[in-house]
This record gives sequence, structure tokens and C-alpha cells, in this order.
Amino acid sequence: MTETAVLTIRRASEADLPAIVAMLADDPLGATRETPADLTPYRAAFTRIDGDPHQHLVVAERAGRTIGTLHLTLVPGLSRTGATRAIIEAVRVHADERGSGLGTELIRWAVERARELGADLVQLTSDATRTDAHRFYERLGFVPSHLGFKLALSNRDE
Repeated sequence: MTETAVLTIRRASEADLPAIVAMLADDPLGATRETPADLTPYRAAFTRIDGDPHQHLVVAERAGRTIGTLHLTLVPGLSRTGATRAIIEAVRVHADERGSGLGTELIRWAVERARELGADLVQLTSDATRTDAHRFYERLGFVPSHLGFKLALSNRDE
């Protein structure tokens, strides 16, 4: 790959699932909760995501190779005088692309896409143990303004 290779960010297709799931599994947290050997649950989830116009699952490609992904969701709401929130989830960069600036490009793309789609606010969560990610998001202008809580409703670790 050369540095001049064009980066493309596009809507994910079902054919992208192996690469996306591999990136989700390629870190200490993902390794404990993802199952790249069985794509069945991911295919079912992809069908739900792909059929919902408020969901934007994308991949980043360079020279025909999938090197990043993120999931952008728009949520209309009543609070903040009827604001629409854009939520960024599952940001992953392929291991050999980390530190290349791709994460910054993905987040900037997501923020601009959220703006184009009429969002008033962009928010994201990051696991409390991902301190490097926290610094990264703060460098991009995100403010750690809230404390998040989760309640698992299934046997899956969330």
C-alpha cells in the first residue's frame, strides 16, 4: 500500500462482514466477546441494520482492502428541543493501520455525515478501560460530559 492510495468510506455490504468482525475481535475486549468463526449472528444483525434507514454501517477501504469500520445511528428525540442525536459505535481500525490517521478520518467523516443527515449532536461511548481511545476522542473535540451505564438483557457480555 502506498500513502497516496485513495481512501474510500462506503456503506458496508454483507460481503464485508468477515473483515468487520475480524476487526471487532482484534483487541483485548473484542477477543472476549466476538466470535469471528461463526458469522451467523452477525448476518442476522447486518440484515436488521441494513434495513433501517437510521443505521449507517460503513467500511473504510484503501487499495481494495477493508481497513476500518464504524456504525453511525441517528436517534430522533424530544430533549434539547427535539434534537436528533447521532451515535458513533464500533469504531475499529485494522491493526496495521493504527496510528496512520485513519481513525481521525473515520470520525471526521461520521461527524460530517451526521451534520448532513440533520443531527444536532454527535455522541459516543468508549469502554472505561480504553484510555488511549479517550485521549483520541478528546483530541477530536469530544467532551467526556457523561457517565454511561449498561444493563445486559441477555447472556452476552456488553
